[in-house]
Amino acid sequence: MVKSREPFASLLLYHTLKWSIISPMLHSYFRGKIYGAENVPPQGPLVIVSNHASNFDPPIVSNCVCRPVAYMAKEELFKVPLLNKAIALYGAYPVNRGSADRQAIRSALEFLEQGWAVGLFLEGTRTPDGRINDPKRGAALIAAKAKAPLLPVSLWGTQEIEKQGGFPRSVPVTIRIGTVIEAPTSSNKEELELITQNCATAINELHSLGR
Repeated sequence: MVKSREPFASLLLYHTLKWSIISPMLHSYFRGKIYGAENVPPQGPLVIVSNHASNFDPPIVSNCVCRPVAYMAKEELFKVPLLNKAIALYGAYPVNRGSADRQAIRSALEFLEQGWAVGLFLEGTRTPDGRINDPKRGAALIAAKAKAPLLPVSLWGTQEIEKQGGFPRSVPVTIRIGTVIEAPTSSNKEELELITQNCATAINELHSLGR
């Protein structure tokens, strides 16, 4: 079971990490620009969907929406000392990417039931140019089950951060937050597909705006 929402000790450590490392790195090292922060519901269950091109994307999104976001993370990361503590602090929960991990879906629904924001990459994996070409219905399905709205977010430039491997490159990054998309009214395949395509279109249009 997911523990009570944002216990004080974890929330304190979360904000310490955010303001001491994540936010300064985003705004100074990556020269981050953020548009549309006013579109983020400040509380209540929320499914955040975005494109994905870098391992830095989850903390960047969480920083920009100004509220903790629970993310699925490949289970191998939870076996790495120190890293497992850091990603758990940011609300990450393990998923077995080689199978339909029902426990990960249950974890996402539990977070949403407790008012968290849950982050999902619409294509399920990183893409080389940051655009979404093959969106998956998983986010829409979770939103339907939780009756939670979806929030499209575009990350521009993050595909360049790890391009040469090793230490992250200092490249300009832009985050654009779109308007809320209402939750699907059912788990009907056609409706989930329509909502998924609407999310993909919104994200790609924001991405096309560039820097």
